[in-house]
Amino acid sequence: MPVDYSKWDALELSDDSDIEVHPNVDKRSFIRAKQGQIHQERVARKHRITTLKYEKVINDGLLVRIDALLKSLEAHKKDVEGKNEKGEVDEVVFDCLLEVNEDGSLGADEPPQPPEGVHTQEQQPVYSKMMGALVDQVKIEVDKQSTDGTARYAAYQKETGAHLTKVQSLQKDLMVELNNLEKQEGTKITSDSIHEGFNSSWVSKGQPSVPAAATKTAKKGADPELLNPGRPEPGTETPGSEADVEDGALAPVPGQEAADDDDIEASPIAKQFGKIKFGDYQGSLQFISTNPEVLAEKETDGLLVEAFNTQSNATNRQEQDYARQCVHQALLLQYCRQLGKDGVGLFFKRITTQGHQARKMFLDDVNSTYDRIRTRTAELNRQKAEEPEGGVEQIQLHAVDPNTTINIITPPPLDKCQSDDERASRSIFDTFPPGLQRALESASLDKVNEVLGKMSVDEAEQIVEQLGNGGMLSLEEGVIDATTDEGKKQMEEIERTHAMPGQKGEEERVVEVDEMD
Repeated sequence: MPVDYSKWDALELSDDSDIEVHPNVDKRSFIRAKQGQIHQERVARKHRITTLKYEKVINDGLLVRIDALLKSLEAHKKDVEGKNEKGEVDEVVFDCLLEVNEDGSLGADEPPQPPEGVHTQEQQPVYSKMMGALVDQVKIEVDKQSTDGTARYAAYQKETGAHLTKVQSLQKDLMVELNNLEKQEGTKITSDSIHEGFNSSWVSKGQPSVPAAATKTAKKGADPELLNPGRPEPGTETPGSEADVEDGALAPVPGQEAADDDDIEASPIAKQFGKIKFGDYQGSLQFISTNPEVLAEKETDGLLVEAFNTQSNATNRQEQDYARQCVHQALLLQYCRQLGKDGVGLFFKRITTQGHQARKMFLDDVNSTYDRIRTRTAELNRQKAEEPEGGVEQIQLHAVDPNTTINIITPPPLDKCQSDDERASRSIFDTFPPGLQRALESASLDKVNEVLGKMSVDEAEQIVEQLGNGGMLSLEEGVIDATTDEGKKQMEEIERTHAMPGQKGEEERVVEVDEMD
């Protein structure tokens, strides 16, 4: 099949290597001059095309009005019958001109503004002024004929028709020149010929989801107020290695509060997405395209919570399959987010390809996540069944004497320890789980009690014993300010009983024994 190279003929080159110049002419200078000539001709051609197009619009408006004047003159032809005076005939003609100028159906009297750079040295007159100048020229020609009455009126019609023919001839020549210039402009490929052929974008916007803030507020308002809200529910104690406090509680962000995990729940749109059958990737893709807001991270968390709750209360195979289905849909959304901007299309392209390694990796992740949820829920249900009535016993650190505070001392790193006691204390500290280490480093007794509350009693007792052996807990008695009324009363009590407030009962018994002796 022969190749057609004719399209390259439209390229206009100013630096052709095959060009031949006179030996006395510098080739580079000649090429630059050729470039300047080509660009200058191109600019002049474009300017001429713009000017001709504008003049065509002006001529079209003028032709319509000249034709309307001829029709008006023909309609008032009977008005000049019996009139021989030149003035009377001229008056009828000017009445026809006034009628045309006042005809709104012919368009606006003000012509369009010229493009930039076109007819900049002259002010474009309005159409009524153009028609007045045309009638003045016609009157000059009619006066040369020295006619009266109907003959003079006929001369007006003839000369006006001659002007119409003249403008039509000019318009015809203008169109010929314009077509030639446009054809010449189209034969060359320039940077102005490059244009965007097709560009379209479409974004699927789902229906706005119903805010659940009011539901959560009502739900929180119905909950009873607890004296110890941080205490875990019965059967939810975790091993010491997993006990931890919220990161936001240790290092809260200014102006923000730590999120409450109990408030995480699956939204209606997430539950609807979770009901899509396992492996129905076409249905999942269609749902995401219609409801792109389901890709939010909170929807993934909500589906995982839904899977956990369903598995905890599952009584049949169908409910267990639904829990596994929620895990599958939650990880599907997570993968789509992690794959980047085009993650949705990329994920479904890989997952629907037979034998693709990504499909196996994804399903393995789904199965392992579901197995962890199933194992954890079974363990919690077993602990809940074995738990006796009356709540869970916890180990908490509190000072018996209100004037005594418990201070937490965190040993320095091993490379900064200066004594054997500090090194021994650090060795004990390194054996603690990470959550307890962060709580101790915060030097907050409440944080330490929060971690201990999540442990079993045996583990918590062992931890407290290690804290005492490592010297990480110290008791400090409070200072009594005798300048205040409360401090004066405490000093009077000490002088009367000869004992500190925390030792009052014991000292009183000693005093009583002394008096008996």
